[in-house]
Amino acid sequence: MAMSSPDIRICFIGDSYVHGTGDDDCLGWVGRLCASARSAGHNLTAYNLGVRRESSTDIARRWLTECKPRLRPGTENYVVFSFGANDVTQVEGRQRVSEDGTLDNLRALLDVASTRYHTLVVGSPPAADPEHNTRLSQLSERMCEVTVQLGVPYVATFPILIDDRTWLDEVRGNDGAHPRAAGYSRLARIVAASEAWWFRNNDPQTG
Repeated sequence: MAMSSPDIRICFIGDSYVHGTGDDDCLGWVGRLCASARSAGHNLTAYNLGVRRESSTDIARRWLTECKPRLRPGTENYVVFSFGANDVTQVEGRQRVSEDGTLDNLRALLDVASTRYHTLVVGSPPAADPEHNTRLSQLSERMCEVTVQLGVPYVATFPILIDDRTWLDEVRGNDGAHPRAAGYSRLARIVAASEAWWFRNNDPQTG
């Protein structure tokens, strides 16, 4: 299929879920989502800037420096943020980033990103740990509230995947946090079907 204009650039910024950790196909949800957009004719270049174990504090420090050389003047520029799971992870009995700290980081980066680029936030998916999921569920709801206040679209993945058999089976059968290809395909379909996603495909090839 011939690509449409204009020249579209998207940076996906986040943690191991953005990176696609656990997927033997090395596509994750980002690769599948963008393949679907390109199959629909969108002239899209995707930059996967996911880094394993990174928290919102880590991401807030680096995101703009990494986006600037990739999102150039004269191109149509987008950013997608996805984080939170590492923030609620407990290390030596303490949460890595407090809930309020995560929300402060979210506001700070969205205040800048939304004035420069088309911006979207994708919520973190659940893991196999019930206590982790309780913390992440609450954080995800509060992150959604912040995005609404700032007028930035948000795709909530947690409430869909917490009861999704494909996702949960793959997470439990892998490392307890990350799925394999079928789980990431499921996550890609959730984002692709959302009205918040800019390049929807009526028949998304995300599997």
